[in-house]
Amino acid sequence: MNDLERFHACMAYRPVDHTPFWSWGGWEETVERWQKEGYDPKRTEPADICDKRLWFGGWFIPNPPFERKVVEENEYSVVYINHEGILMREMKDHASSSMPQFLKFPVENRQEFRAFWKERMQPDLAKRIGPDWKQKLPEQRAQPLPFIIISDRWGGFFGPLRNLVGVENLCMLFHDDPAFVEEMMEANADFIMAIMSQILDVIEIDAFGFWEDMAYNHAPLISPEMVRRYMLPRYRKVVEFLRKRGVKYIGLDSDGQIDSLIPIWMDAGLNFLYPFEVQSGMDVLKVRKKYGRELRMWGGVDKRALAKGPAAIDAELARLKPLIDAGGYIPHTDHSCPPDISFTNYCYYLKKLAVVCNVTTHVVKSVAV
Repeated sequence: MNDLERFHACMAYRPVDHTPFWSWGGWEETVERWQKEGYDPKRTEPADICDKRLWFGGWFIPNPPFERKVVEENEYSVVYINHEGILMREMKDHASSSMPQFLKFPVENRQEFRAFWKERMQPDLAKRIGPDWKQKLPEQRAQPLPFIIISDRWGGFFGPLRNLVGVENLCMLFHDDPAFVEEMMEANADFIMAIMSQILDVIEIDAFGFWEDMAYNHAPLISPEMVRRYMLPRYRKVVEFLRKRGVKYIGLDSDGQIDSLIPIWMDAGLNFLYPFEVQSGMDVLKVRKKYGRELRMWGGVDKRALAKGPAAIDAELARLKPLIDAGGYIPHTDHSCPPDISFTNYCYYLKKLAVVCNVTTHVVKSVAV
């Protein structure tokens, strides 16, 4: 099978030559550690053993982006306006490995929202993808790889709104001004459909994903009742549109403890989720038992096991082996690898995962790491 055939067979619970598996890579700080330990991407890439996919996640961000403007700076941190219009304080040393401090968001009222949306959230694909997008997308689609579009950070009904107004302000708005919240949600639903309509006029895609990141390690940031009341109608609107245009797999990315939201997302017609953070109590084996085969899953490999070494990696993959064999599941780490994971352990994990996914032994042995 090629990667595209294998992806569809796995998602449909049909026989596969081996279960597809993906790499999520590491933080910038992690990659720096790996390079000190022998990683040279020009010479060898351990992730080459993994299945490949075409993954597009940057087409939905504000455009034109805000110009980076430094407001304050010292030896340890910098305060600046980022490309999304958020004023934030960030550590200078390995900024991507730590959470920034969000100081001010670009929207505080309806007028600012409408101006932001009119200026920066227009579905002009020539500006978002490139002037030759109508030629480029079919060329990419012609490769025997899954074509997956994730509306990263700006395609959903909680996550993008928090980027506009901030988590605390958004949670207050559900109580203080729900009509404003609904206006923002409706605008984003129309925005997603306007972009996807143009893309689907040119090519077919294999999967589409919303982006929310709306939970922490114990629970969602708003109640399931609020999600059902305010977000479910917008999910359904977009899902029904995509299904009519031939998109079979529609899912969602959210970190954290999301179990109480899964029934709502399934009611909306979503049929895959990721990445199932184990440290937040998300266990893909329990999720499959609870929600059945209609829900496909990606991720769910506890990244903390990779830091502990071969025995812990073996135990984690043995835990997941029944689900890997059952289908409807594509394993990868439950987020990017942090810098406590050695390059040796990362290589061991990928090779062992290949074996657990039934990749031919001689193929595994031929990968140089």
